[in-house]
Amino acid sequence: MVSITFKGTEIDLKGNEVKVGDTAEDFTLINTVMDEVSLSNFDGKKKLISVVPSLDTGVCQVQTKNFYKEAADVDNSVLITISNDLPFAQARFCADAGLDNAVTLSDHRNLDFAEKYGTLMDSLRLQARSVFVLDENNKVVYVEYVAEGTDEPDYEKAIEALKNA
Repeated sequence: MVSITFKGTEIDLKGNEVKVGDTAEDFTLINTVMDEVSLSNFDGKKKLISVVPSLDTGVCQVQTKNFYKEAADVDNSVLITISNDLPFAQARFCADAGLDNAVTLSDHRNLDFAEKYGTLMDSLRLQARSVFVLDENNKVVYVEYVAEGTDEPDYEKAIEALKNA
C-alpha cells in the first residue's frame, strides 16, 4: 500500500500498488462524450498516464498542460489524463486550455482505474497525483506516486521513460 500526504495530511491509497516490471491491468473509463474507453483501445502505443485529483485545480492544469507541451510529439505514443472529474468538466478544461486532441478519461463512475492502480484517496473520492508509463505491450516502465499530492510530478523522468519505452 502506498502512503502519500495531501496538503500535509497522511493518506493511505486504496488499491493495488503498481510497480515497474508489472503488466498493466486493463481498465474501463468514460471519455468526454460518455463512451467507454479501455487500456486496450491504445494497444500498440507507448502510453504516459497522468493521474490528477481534479482538472479544476491549478497544479492539475499545469501538470496536464506540461505533459502535452513536452511529450505530445513522442513517436507512437499517447498521453492519457485520468481524474474523477465528470467528463463534461474534462471537456470544458480541454476546450479552455486549447488541448483539442487531449485524451482525458473519467473514473468517476466505478473507480476501476483507481483501485487497479492504487491511486484512490478514498476519504476524498479523488485520485492521487501519479504518473505511469507503459510500453507498447503494456509493461510498466515508470511509476511515480507523487509524495505530496499538491506537488508536481517529475516531468523529465516521465518523459524520458516514455521516449525510451
